[in-house]
Amino acid sequence: MSKNILIGGAWPYANNDMHLGHVAGLISGDILARYFRLKGYNVMYVSGTDCHGTPITERAKKEKKNPREIAEYYHERDKETLEKFRFSYDLYTKTETDFHKKAVMEMFKKMYDNGYIYEKEEPQAFCEHCNKFLSDRELQIICPKCGQTTKAEQCDNCQYVPTIQDMKDGICLECGSKVVLKNNKNLYLELSKFQNQIEQYVKENNSLWRINARNETDKYLKQGLVDRAVTRDLDWGVEIPVPGYESKRMYVWIEAVLGYITATMKKCEGTGQNWEEFWKEEYHPTIYMVHGKDNIVFHSIIFNALLLAMKENYHLVNTIVSSEYLNINDEKISKSKGNGTPAIELAEKYGVDTLRFHLINNGPEKKDSNFTIEALIATNNGELLNKFGNLVNRTLKFKELEEIPDGKLDENMKEVIVKAYENVGKAIETLEFKEASDLAMGLVEAANKYYDDQKPWIQKKENIEEFNNTIYTCATIIANLSNIFEPFMPDACEKIRNYLKIENKSWEIIEPKAGLKLENIEPLFTRM
Repeated sequence: MSKNILIGGAWPYANNDMHLGHVAGLISGDILARYFRLKGYNVMYVSGTDCHGTPITERAKKEKKNPREIAEYYHERDKETLEKFRFSYDLYTKTETDFHKKAVMEMFKKMYDNGYIYEKEEPQAFCEHCNKFLSDRELQIICPKCGQTTKAEQCDNCQYVPTIQDMKDGICLECGSKVVLKNNKNLYLELSKFQNQIEQYVKENNSLWRINARNETDKYLKQGLVDRAVTRDLDWGVEIPVPGYESKRMYVWIEAVLGYITATMKKCEGTGQNWEEFWKEEYHPTIYMVHGKDNIVFHSIIFNALLLAMKENYHLVNTIVSSEYLNINDEKISKSKGNGTPAIELAEKYGVDTLRFHLINNGPEKKDSNFTIEALIATNNGELLNKFGNLVNRTLKFKELEEIPDGKLDENMKEVIVKAYENVGKAIETLEFKEASDLAMGLVEAANKYYDDQKPWIQKKENIEEFNNTIYTCATIIANLSNIFEPFMPDACEKIRNYLKIENKSWEIIEPKAGLKLENIEPLFTRM
């Protein structure tokens, strides 16, 4: 594996507050970023708010505001939410910046000059009442495959992707009028030209991909890649750097994924780093894309096609880290059902570390998962408070213990610690995050068993040397837990480092200083 690591977290739309499902789908990126930094790798972790496209303009119309106001408001809300959940982005930006727009327009022009973007005229849904061409998100149709009413971008029920002919009887979502098909001129990405290259690349690089990413990508490749429009009739978005298209804007699916590159460029501009280390083939980077299952194809196929179309020796995406969906109380998260509570509100009420660990340990890693407050409370009180918190409390606040004793580390427990680093690290690198959190908690359980077996409350009376060894060994385990749990629960780990005066985080065994004064030790977790 390369030591240049690029991690891209999907860009949330700036049209609503982030709910817990969004956090569950993105937290894998933070686990990877924190872990690889502990390993000493060169990490770039980027994302931002997607400020353009139909969802934002629809929200703006409803609230009688302009799209920029909506985008800016929700960008700040998204940023606040992600900071609250301790996402450690190197840069969280937005698509509504001059830097992003300028860089994306230059990339678009390269693809156009290279002959991969061409002009085509074809029928498109047109609303005569609104006097405008409609995007698929602005159109309601009856799915020809399953008969359900759905937006025309993709059937919500069966995931069928409608053709232009399927839209001829569609209804304009803005005014309710029946649409007609009318010829419209647009620019298209010649996606079909990259079929063989992407097919071969996916075949050689999907060993770590989850089954949903493999299946969804294979499905599109077997159907055959179809050229896609890259321009649309809209006045909100990135301008088109091609004469004759001044009134159109770039589709968000092309400019948002290119944002991973522009964000890297922007961050490196401020730090003096070389952005190409994370993107160009000669630097052999490893690239992770983290998102929900509804975004797979945009990252596994389309983004890679854009990288190829620029013909500038970009390294393609190595690994797709795609989660399933998080349900709330056995129901899909939905505004109409009122179960999409803003994630930031839940974090303020129940605690960030508890939510993070619960979402990692019980989240939608490989299948849709169900979130309930009862299960969250069970995680907090059972796993975190009774096991982890209890270990720290009964070791560092042992009656009349004022400092870490000058003891010896138990050799068997040292081996257990070393093995935990090895096994947790392997699980993270193979994207088995639930397993990694279980293995980390396994070290806590081993430490508690060791503590109970040694009976330090008896050793203190009968054999002070053995007591010192036991407490020193447990303190050493706690010090290493601050490293091992760092990808999962950064706040708790920071508290431990403060208690034990640990200056540097790392992915290797460490020992606390004998004689260190134990002061201001507070519980890591509180009972719910």
